[in-house]
Amino acid sequence: MKRALIICAGGMSSSLIAKKTTDYLQGKGKDIELDATSQSQGAKMIDKDEFDLYLVSPQTKMYFSSLEKAANKKGKPIVNIPPQAYVPIPMGIEKMAKLVENNI
Repeated sequence: MKRALIICAGGMSSSLIAKKTTDYLQGKGKDIELDATSQSQGAKMIDKDEFDLYLVSPQTKMYFSSLEKAANKKGKPIVNIPPQAYVPIPMGIEKMAKLVENNI
């Protein structure tokens, strides 16, 4: 099982996107799970080293460089989520799934 973590402002909207993307990927036979956390917990979660990929939401991209340093210490990929992949509609979920698959 591969795991990806979305880091966003509060963890609310990203929790919905994480669930929908997990369901989409697993429906396609992929063994990938997404979770979400708030930006304030992001570095702590990266430090725990429980995920294979970190995704930074559009509204928290100003924290990307500090989160990237933490991810680099663990040797894990981290990417910014483009706004069009951060909407909980089928097109957005497909874009998010592709982003995850391309980077995990």
